[in-house]
Amino acid sequence: MGSYRMCVCFARKFKVTEAAPPPDVKDAFNKYAKGGPHMTAEQLHRFLVDVQGQGGAATVADAEGIVQQVLQKRHHMAKFRRHGLTLDDFHHYLFSADLNPPIGDQVHHDMTAPLSHYFIYTGHNSYLTGNQLSSDCSDVPIIKALKRGVRVVELDIWPNSTKDDVHVLHGRTLTTPVELIKCLTSIKEHAFSESPYPVVITLEDHLTPELQAKVAQMVTQTFGDMLFFPDSECLKEAPSPEDLKYRIIISTKPPKEYLEAESNKDKMNNSQKGKESDDDVWGKEPAELNGDQEDDKTDTDADDEETDSFEPELRPSRAPVYKHLIAIHAGKPKGGLKEALKVEPDKVRRLSLSEQALEKATRSHGTDVVRFTQKNFLRIYPKGTRFNSSNYKPLIGWMYGAQMVAFNMQGYGRYLWLMHGMFRSNGGCGYVKKPDFLMNVNPDGSVFDPKADLPVKKTLKVRVYMGDGWHLDFKQTHFDLYSPPDFYTRVGIAGVPADEIMKKTKKKEDNWTPVWDEEFMFPLRLPELALLRIEVHEYDISEKDDFAGQTCLPVSELKPGIRAVPLFNRKGEKYNSVRLLMRFEFV
Repeated sequence: MGSYRMCVCFARKFKVTEAAPPPDVKDAFNKYAKGGPHMTAEQLHRFLVDVQGQGGAATVADAEGIVQQVLQKRHHMAKFRRHGLTLDDFHHYLFSADLNPPIGDQVHHDMTAPLSHYFIYTGHNSYLTGNQLSSDCSDVPIIKALKRGVRVVELDIWPNSTKDDVHVLHGRTLTTPVELIKCLTSIKEHAFSESPYPVVITLEDHLTPELQAKVAQMVTQTFGDMLFFPDSECLKEAPSPEDLKYRIIISTKPPKEYLEAESNKDKMNNSQKGKESDDDVWGKEPAELNGDQEDDKTDTDADDEETDSFEPELRPSRAPVYKHLIAIHAGKPKGGLKEALKVEPDKVRRLSLSEQALEKATRSHGTDVVRFTQKNFLRIYPKGTRFNSSNYKPLIGWMYGAQMVAFNMQGYGRYLWLMHGMFRSNGGCGYVKKPDFLMNVNPDGSVFDPKADLPVKKTLKVRVYMGDGWHLDFKQTHFDLYSPPDFYTRVGIAGVPADEIMKKTKKKEDNWTPVWDEEFMFPLRLPELALLRIEVHEYDISEKDDFAGQTCLPVSELKPGIRAVPLFNRKGEKYNSVRLLMRFEFV
């Protein structure tokens, strides 16, 4: 009879001890409860006014409501049976992301300015489920984006194989198509589930006039009165988000421009075979590049806005209805960048540049870009070589006033976290009013220059007290098999280059409820564009540190005082319990 060997491994059971309130919380409690064991609603109100900066917003009735909610939640008391909150109740209140969040959830910007005065939450190739080359096309990512508050959806429209219907797909790739009508119907159903403000559909159109007429019919039948289109040939000034509540706006190149673009391309191809013109600010199509040419020469995406599939002899007059539906005209004027950035007195238009074309443009024409975006729309999109649906730094667009910084919403990572952070502003409605400095024209006619040296406007003081909730949201062995986790926090600023910095706390060893109690100072030159970046990692001596949560908060929206900051996973989904206790002060 053979003998059996048995190996038994025991995973340690980790005890989670609740961390005591940090010294600042104890001090505040003692000060406002006047040394007593309970803090009354009146005393809590004083604290909200003095420390939390809620002077105009908080009333004694609000404070009473908070006391009641906390007592009900913690002690299941329906009525006041006690004088108020104990120190632990007070700490529980401060550490509750629901009761004491770091930013507000209401729309509070002026929504009556023209649409071009706002940064708009914008998707790129919104129909792709994964990478740019071979993933499925579907309406599911479109619905997900709309539910997140995205307001600009991009659809690439192509003829189907029998040329009698319209499909949405990423052209010249192996992506499997989805029917246009399915995408339009889903947009109609979900457009306003998160925000009442308008949804813009940017169409990248590769259709014949016959199919354009079919699209016009589909769009009109699907959206009906929701559809906004201007009375005149083109928009003289963009209406406001308030005026356009619950409306759908179409933006693409008018058919005529497609024809001109095609015939010009033919002429260019004949006259400049193999030669790249210096003033061709758009760069070459990746499809036209030889394999040995560098990636960074590809200024335009394989088909983003700049190509189409018209035969020059097809006449545009066969799709007049289609042309009439286009509210925001897209397209690039003839000539170089200077011409493209010209502001026309009675015409609003949209220009699309790849992230590289933008960098090129801002090197020589930075203030022209700012001036252009005061009235017209600028859309920035990821370079064509981002096959894995990664993203770029959104600040490069925002600091020049670009309204539509288009992102791959399925391309998770730090840049997308910044995008999520920016659009937590203004109640998450998808429209964020641009700072005044981007809209102002100085008496001498000059505008803001993002390259100029700027003085520090204010300093943000951030204190990271402690964290909690990991033991509820993660398995005990998620971070380490045999010991509790060693957490540290990275905290810093994303913004204009001069403001960018990351700092970190010391690591707290073997603790599910780490207490750091460390303070950081961030001098800010443009606080209006700054985002506070927060990440928690778990130190791992032998491998890459584990990810333990992140968030990104607009500095302009931060509520001063001691706040509970909920953290999110890599995809930007909120954890149920993981949060940090922090303090924000502007000095």
